[in-house]
Amino acid sequence: MPINTDMKQNIALFRHHPECSQDCCDGIIQSLGNNYNITLFSENELNQDLLDNTDVIAFPGGIGDSESYNNFFKRKKENLVADFVDCGGYYLGICMGAYWAGSNYFDILDDVEPEQYITRPDADIKRSYSTVADVTWNDQQEKMFFYDGCALVGDTSKFKTVASYANGDPMAIIQNRIGIIGCHPESQQYWYEKPRQYIKEYWHQGRHHNLLLEFVNELTAQH
Repeated sequence: MPINTDMKQNIALFRHHPECSQDCCDGIIQSLGNNYNITLFSENELNQDLLDNTDVIAFPGGIGDSESYNNFFKRKKENLVADFVDCGGYYLGICMGAYWAGSNYFDILDDVEPEQYITRPDADIKRSYSTVADVTWNDQQEKMFFYDGCALVGDTSKFKTVASYANGDPMAIIQNRIGIIGCHPESQQYWYEKPRQYIKEYWHQGRHHNLLLEFVNELTAQH
């Protein structure tokens, strides 16, 4: 990985609307753009040249099935991502991007599997729709935008739990140089408005953007 003479680290952010949506990319840029250099890339632009100039590869969420992964990343490209992490790069996954860290996709996690939260025992959300989830983030209670996100199930001794769902399942974790989040801290104000006015009162006033920034700062401090 090259030496970055810019004080800001470089994030390569995957965009493929709607699965990894422009909305989610915009929210990540709004949350992190003052502190990191962010470059958008498509599946056709995932290559070694891109990764040689990247500190963090990021995969956001969107609307779609996690199986859409098979339309974007064949064996050669998925190995590029795994090798990037093995060689010292950082991985950030939010919602769908968190699912993609699992064993059926990039396969970069150690004894952790992203599982659909709404199917988990004692889950307080039982169906797939836009809402807010009750989470505990670094001991603070939050209501965070949720759309069929994952819980991170596995050996909790092998990662740091940053946030948990109401049933105790890990929602946001850091494992070595991998950071994954089931909810949407990058959510923007218009996400809470029409046609979702029932959650309008839970707009976080940008506070969750700060949580995401702190999360990525902590992730990129890992060695």
